[in-house]
Amino acid sequence: MASRDRVRFNVGGQLFETTSTTLANAGRESMLGALLDESWNPGQPEYFIDRNPACFSTLLDLLRTGALHIPSNVPEKLLYREALYYGLLDHVRGAKWGPFDGNTLRLADSVPGRAPGDGTAIRAAPDGGCCVAHGSMVHVYNWMLEERRPISLDYQQVNDVGYIDANSIVITARERLGKGDGGMAVFSAATGELRHRFRVEHGRQPKSFTAGALSLACPDDHHIFSSCKGRLNEYGIGVWDHNTGQQVDFFYEHPGCSLGDADKLQWLPSKNCLMVATLFPRTDNCFIGLLDFRDKSIPWCWSDAGITVNLEDKRVLHAIAMEDGHSICVINQYDDLGFIDLRAGNTNSAGTGVRWSSRSKLMNQKVPYEESCYPKLATHNGQLFSCMNDSISVFSGSEHVLTSTLRRSYGGSICDFSIGGDRLFALHNEENVFDVWESPPCPII
Repeated sequence: MASRDRVRFNVGGQLFETTSTTLANAGRESMLGALLDESWNPGQPEYFIDRNPACFSTLLDLLRTGALHIPSNVPEKLLYREALYYGLLDHVRGAKWGPFDGNTLRLADSVPGRAPGDGTAIRAAPDGGCCVAHGSMVHVYNWMLEERRPISLDYQQVNDVGYIDANSIVITARERLGKGDGGMAVFSAATGELRHRFRVEHGRQPKSFTAGALSLACPDDHHIFSSCKGRLNEYGIGVWDHNTGQQVDFFYEHPGCSLGDADKLQWLPSKNCLMVATLFPRTDNCFIGLLDFRDKSIPWCWSDAGITVNLEDKRVLHAIAMEDGHSICVINQYDDLGFIDLRAGNTNSAGTGVRWSSRSKLMNQKVPYEESCYPKLATHNGQLFSCMNDSISVFSGSEHVLTSTLRRSYGGSICDFSIGGDRLFALHNEENVFDVWESPPCPII
């Protein structure tokens, strides 16, 4: 029984011996785990693999102990290539950083940008990679932070970008007058190849339009939403099937709500509605509403229309629906957080309904002569995140207590950040550098 449990390998001329128990840790979907299948070379006394023995030794130790120790003589990228061959990349990623927790994040890397001008957006990929939009270009990085072939939109201005999955990126672009372009399309994250374009049709005639803010529905839903505006009748929120590229619905603007200029879209599964936020300074007045596509209604909305404001008053600059689906968090130019209870009904009379939580006195003031960026919000696993100037604040618990602050001096103010693949990516304004924050792996006992 003991001899049948042992498995021998000859990797690049070097002999290794391990057990089927260790190989089982690789998982049946991996090459090494597949060796346990009796239908594949049953009774083989020794397996010869013409690969790098030093990398195999490191990966075998990872399967034995759950910890990743890379010898100084093994380049990391070579190890990752070998892990891909054996089907062990997920094991390597899991050993390099642990489950995401905003209070344990550590700066793992800073990647200098390669494009001139300010960055537009940064988005995290599901597998730990990211993409960065600059002007008419989108620079794509895999989880090892190696840059792939960039996506070029032929001088069309990128408005928003997002991942459908780890292999597909959707981009919205601004229409150029007289060109009949703009709109939205899906590209390969690996090659930059155009897969299909999303079009707006009226009377079965495709129309040129500008696509703005993006949102994807639930993972098991194939719908993608985008704000739209065109020269004819294309003002509102479009809905497409991201597998086929076909338009499946369109929500036209209602009086008093600028859907075509929306800054933020977010699908709320618990409400079966889409949150749309059109915010200052894009428009003079802020509007936040829930769109129900089933009957083309707006069952809830909030606006600050009808109140007199000046430059020193609190203006809503970003908004995000909380993960519990009961409230919307907003942020103003002073880094104050506000909460709007969705269960309280419509609060669109003179901008009432926001419960502000002042934090301005707790935060460091803006560095002199540093260019400001508008604050942004994000939620992940019950935690709330906000960026202001050169730092990101982390709030935890039901009372949203400030528990951590992430700050990096290099690169100036943070113009955008994104969370995904157990990483946080922060794009700085001045140097186009982006930082990568990770939670350390759990200790092996």
